[in-house]
Amino acid sequence: MPRRERVMRMSVELPLWRALAGYRVLTMLYAIGLCATAYSHFVRPWLAVAYYAVLVVWTLATLPRVASAPACTKRFLAADLAVALTGILLTPLADNHERIAGGGPTLPSIWTAGAVLAFALKGGWRWAAVASTAVAVVNLVERGRPARDTVHNVILVWVASIAIGYVVEVARASERTLARALEIEAATRERERLARDIHDGVLQVLAMVKRRGAALGGEAAELGRLAGEQEVALRTLVSGGLVPVSRVSEDASDGAVVRVVEEPYEDGPAGPVDLRSLLAPYACGRVSLAEPGAPVLLPPAAAREVAAAVGAALDNVRRHAGEDARAWLLVEDEPDEVVVTVRDDGPGIPEGRLAQAEGEGRLGVAQSIRGRLRDLGGGAELISVPGQGTEVELKIPKGAEGARGKKAERR
Repeated sequence: MPRRERVMRMSVELPLWRALAGYRVLTMLYAIGLCATAYSHFVRPWLAVAYYAVLVVWTLATLPRVASAPACTKRFLAADLAVALTGILLTPLADNHERIAGGGPTLPSIWTAGAVLAFALKGGWRWAAVASTAVAVVNLVERGRPARDTVHNVILVWVASIAIGYVVEVARASERTLARALEIEAATRERERLARDIHDGVLQVLAMVKRRGAALGGEAAELGRLAGEQEVALRTLVSGGLVPVSRVSEDASDGAVVRVVEEPYEDGPAGPVDLRSLLAPYACGRVSLAEPGAPVLLPPAAAREVAAAVGAALDNVRRHAGEDARAWLLVEDEPDEVVVTVRDDGPGIPEGRLAQAEGEGRLGVAQSIRGRLRDLGGGAELISVPGQGTEVELKIPKGAEGARGKKAERR
């Protein structure tokens, strides 16, 4: 079964690009409205009409260009700024001198700010500073002198565009940090899953070989000793950390990206699974199973994880309470959750033993039980009284998907 790649794309820029596209259209209509109200004052109205015709066609035709950073190329930014600057320089030719001297608007009016903001979104505050400086120079040339209102508008555009560019740069850095955090979280979850699988299989086999070898003696004792050394080495490796190489994060121009390559997983039924069918094989002469009369339905991934956690709890009973210990499984189907209780009549767990075992790299309770339930959004509570046995209560919320189920859902 081929590997599947799930891509999570995070970008605070995309809403800004959409807002910029809307801003360009609205300011285009605003500039045309200003021209219509002052049409009789223009000395060359045909020049203004021709420019606005170009502005309308350019604005509408380039809307896809301002949809995202990859589409907004340097060549487009230069051409877009040229359209704005040309409109400013054409204003003295189309409008009369009295209106210009009195602080009348340029032909593109506030549409020019959209071209500068595109620079800010694309390249940050440095690009915004270059574009706004060019607009400032052309505005001063158009007015012929540094009038108060012109300087005010120039400074406003300059400060606003640089501020937005700086915010975009900070947002990109934050996205990279978030992508890295998600990568670490994915690696940690994969490490815990591998630790559970290793504990459920390899580590238990090595521990059994060590015990049986010591009991048999001779060459078997040497094999047992080697198995014990490998068990310690493997526990150290598992608890130290395994970082999957299939997980990478990158900073794309359209937002930070986290790619998670999902390894193939055994196919299961498409619909919910009856948890009772997965727990039934555990019932035997020394393990009693009490369950509801109706099916206890859980998503396939969640049901498998719960069954594996129950199996780990029963393994602990056999290992620590002895082969003659009895265990009882109780399955309760509540309205909002499923509760599975594993109880035994063993000697119980001494106080502080679990913390000590976890420090030694023994992950039976920490990962095989609690880790599985944590990934399902539930929890595991362990109650043990010396001399009175141990009770493990597993709580799983209805609809829990499990680590792999959640991955499949978000693809």
